[in-house]
Amino acid sequence: MDTAEVERLIEKGIENAEATVTMPRVPDEDHEDEHFAAVVVSPAFEGLSLVQQHQLVYDALEEHMTTDIHAMEMKTYTPEAYEKHGPDA
Repeated sequence: MDTAEVERLIEKGIENAEATVTMPRVPDEDHEDEHFAAVVVSPAFEGLSLVQQHQLVYDALEEHMTTDIHAMEMKTYTPEAYEKHGPDA
């Protein structure tokens, strides 16, 4: 699985989401599981707790969280929060 596929799954599974996915670590050639990092911006996060926002991302990734993705670092924002704080908040 590559970063573009993870982005596609998140954007497909969360309404009006914009996802930027990177691989913050060098992949381990001996393991199939990979580490990803995502910044996800969506109005669907409005009024949700951080845990609920992250659950939406996990739900969008479906079974890939247990088969293809070993770890997912994520930052989630509403569009307003992203505009105010940016990806470094």
